[in-house]
Amino acid sequence: MGKKQHQKDKLYLTATEWRTLYGGRRANDEYHTHQEGLEFKRLPYDHCSLSLQPFRDPYCTNNGVIYDLTSIVPFIKKHGIDPCTGEKIELKQLIKLNFHKNTENRHHCPVLFKVFNENTHIVAIKTTGNVFSYEAVEQLNLKTNHLFDLITDQPFTKKDIIEIQNPLDLKKFNINDFYYVKNNLNVSDDNDEKSNLRTINPETRETLKELSTKEENEFLKNLSQEAQSSKSISKAKTDKFNAAHYSTGHAAASFTSTVMPVVSTVEAAQMDQYEIRYQFVKKKGYVRLVTNFGNLNLELYCDKVPRTCDNFIQLCRRGYYDNCRFHRLIKNFMLQGGDPTGTGKGGESAFGKCFEDEFCKLYSHEGRGVLSMANNGPNTNKSQFFITFRSCKYLDNKHTIFGRLVGGMDVLNKIESIKTDAKTDRPLEDIIILKTMIFVDPYKEAEELIENERKQDEKKQLQSSSKMKKKDDIPKKLRKGVGAFINLNAIDNNDNEDETNIPKKILKSKTTIKSTFGDFKNW
Repeated sequence: MGKKQHQKDKLYLTATEWRTLYGGRRANDEYHTHQEGLEFKRLPYDHCSLSLQPFRDPYCTNNGVIYDLTSIVPFIKKHGIDPCTGEKIELKQLIKLNFHKNTENRHHCPVLFKVFNENTHIVAIKTTGNVFSYEAVEQLNLKTNHLFDLITDQPFTKKDIIEIQNPLDLKKFNINDFYYVKNNLNVSDDNDEKSNLRTINPETRETLKELSTKEENEFLKNLSQEAQSSKSISKAKTDKFNAAHYSTGHAAASFTSTVMPVVSTVEAAQMDQYEIRYQFVKKKGYVRLVTNFGNLNLELYCDKVPRTCDNFIQLCRRGYYDNCRFHRLIKNFMLQGGDPTGTGKGGESAFGKCFEDEFCKLYSHEGRGVLSMANNGPNTNKSQFFITFRSCKYLDNKHTIFGRLVGGMDVLNKIESIKTDAKTDRPLEDIIILKTMIFVDPYKEAEELIENERKQDEKKQLQSSSKMKKKDDIPKKLRKGVGAFINLNAIDNNDNEDETNIPKKILKSKTTIKSTFGDFKNW
């Protein structure tokens, strides 16, 4: 407590306070000691760190630095280092990123639907490449200790979480700190044809510009056509066949969240084309496997196990099983095939991915000649199948039964008698499916039924609309003879309206004054 103790309590900063306490040269000195004369130039998260342009095919390193594929591949082949850090790197170490976009073509979190900006904490999962906001991963993965990808449900560890953008730590986005910027490394490709052009005439320069503009216009046209085609595919018409009993949920989402686009109408969700087709399948299918030992005729339970039978028939129609070998044979148990590689580890389904099991209580692994799906666990059906040699009920509710052998039991007996390798159970003689023949395909019939019914509905709608138009166009007949369609009442009403429009003199009503005051006789 001394004299003039409040002399610095002012409503503004003095020059000495700014210079010594709150910034000025003192703050700049701390920055210039690290990097003299350079300013912080921030690179947006959606730009390639090498070309400094918005990326198209984003790939990142383990440090979360994003590069475009067309820019990073020639650089690594030429220099073999990370352009930003200067560390050695290989193309195998790059991780493909999957950014998700909303209807406005902006990057957003596929779980929380929050749009990414320069202040969003963004992370990616190394095993899948999916990009999320850190808030979603923290709330749904880390806090619950449920380390599975939020989209693909693939497991990962905490080390697999790559930080793409942290608003509290923006050092890696400083362009002036990049290794290739400091060392002036050549990013351009030496094999480019334009690099060989030293001196160009003005005429050739103009022609090259015209060619480049034409190529860009063609590229943009192709992109617009692809976008329009994708929109037309996604926006297929809903009718009574593909309309689900539940809605898309867009109206409810737009009402409760400001992030979602505004939707005011409730639309029915569209069912999958396979689900629509399976509703019309009421028959069984029949397929023949032509082997080098004879024919095996199979009956397929398409009406009860539609998806598994559809997978088998589609693969047969494509010729997927042609020249395919039965790679496993166990006597008194089963004969397994359906893997084109012949190793028992390959094979793909007709849908491009594993599909779910379909267990039906009507069928059991009882007796000889039961046709069932081979799998590696629950819901991992692909293309491999097996035919039983005897009952094995312990496989019920583990493997999907989708058919039985109805012809060629003698051929199955011949195949069972073939000797096998004791270690691998591989038959010593090749058992080959030469080709497959489809006799009855109930799925094609179902598609034809749906198309015919849709055409009939369209005809009915056109006929009903044309009838309504005809009814509206034909005037009503009011009387017989001449002027049958003329409405005389309407004409009279129009005449009365014209008369009422003429102003008339307003006559005052005569008021009769009644006086009750008279003589006083009655008093």
